[in-house]
Amino acid sequence: MLGILHYRLPVISDFRPPTSDLKSVFKLLSAFYFLTLIGSCGRPDCKNTNPVFNAHAPQTKVYKGELAKQLKLVDKSKLSYWVALYQENDHRKYIHAYIQGDGLCAVIVFTIKDSQQGIEGILRTKGKSYGNARLTNVKFDVVQDNSNTEFVFKSLDSIID
Repeated sequence: MLGILHYRLPVISDFRPPTSDLKSVFKLLSAFYFLTLIGSCGRPDCKNTNPVFNAHAPQTKVYKGELAKQLKLVDKSKLSYWVALYQENDHRKYIHAYIQGDGLCAVIVFTIKDSQQGIEGILRTKGKSYGNARLTNVKFDVVQDNSNTEFVFKSLDSIID
């Protein structure tokens, strides 16, 4: 009696050429590299040691007064700025930015008045897609009186997103 032999023949879809494993490894390494690159492009960590900045919001008189005082003590050429958020209040425009360097770690609120030099895109999009973008060579005036401190934006050279 003849027995029937059953053979399992490989189906084409089961057949993987050896390069597919290499492609998977390459895709995995590429994704890891991309995510590492994206993660390293943000602003560096900084640790605030000023109790006034911890206890008050950046819009308050106390916070802004302390920030103005600290700005007089640091080397402004060592400061870096990153966009935190854009805000409109009572027909006034503001850009909140992280400010850090030379021992300073805070948030500065720029009031946008007459000059928009370098921030046209931020104003046009109302800050959308500019979060954590670096601002280079930021210029502003510190305007103080008895009731308030204001950081009035003048210009910047570029935005690095």
